[in-house]
Amino acid sequence: MSVSTHDRTLTSTRIHLGIFGTPALAADILRNAGHPEEQCWHPYVVADPFRELRAGETDVMIIRYSVQDADLAVSGTVADDPRAALLGAHHPLAGRDSVTLDDLADYEAFDTPGVFPADVWDKIVPPFTGTGRPIRRGHRMTTFDRLVEILTDTDCVHLSFSSLHTVAPPEIAVVPISDLPPAPVTLCWLRDADLPEHVTQFITDAEAGYRKWQAAK
Repeated sequence: MSVSTHDRTLTSTRIHLGIFGTPALAADILRNAGHPEEQCWHPYVVADPFRELRAGETDVMIIRYSVQDADLAVSGTVADDPRAALLGAHHPLAGRDSVTLDDLADYEAFDTPGVFPADVWDKIVPPFTGTGRPIRRGHRMTTFDRLVEILTDTDCVHLSFSSLHTVAPPEIAVVPISDLPPAPVTLCWLRDADLPEHVTQFITDAEAGYRKWQAAK
């Protein structure tokens, strides 16, 4: 896989793709779409996820769920990302095969980062469990490195996604959440952007690739 670069004169046929956490999910989407996996990765910061897109530094970005911002367009589903809890390897739940929201409600979780859409965060970290117990958002989410520090030093939990197991360090356990459905993964771009033809084709092919994958299940 290529490293991130902003030199569009050298990468005019590649997709400048915004990702969070790991390029592995992006590679799966590209593979299912029949596109080369060697693209230009642009990791984005969850506290300000759309900054690079709005600055014209990325063509399209991978997000979970959807957004309602008027300047953004969102594709249909292009992948699923099962839900998982990130917690320190020392944590009482770390050795479990799976956990429930009620299990996680015993511990502090993380609150909305920066300018991240609050309605989307409510899907990532539900305010309540299915039985009505509150999820206590005691820590502000900032960077992944800071998240790892807090999880390592405390019994906090982060309700997240299984795809992050590819970047989780050894001191972090990734445990499936059994009572949350997988998150729909979509592509997002500026609604009024004049996207290159190879980018618009990728969006179309990614949606078709997911439908084909679903039909084959």
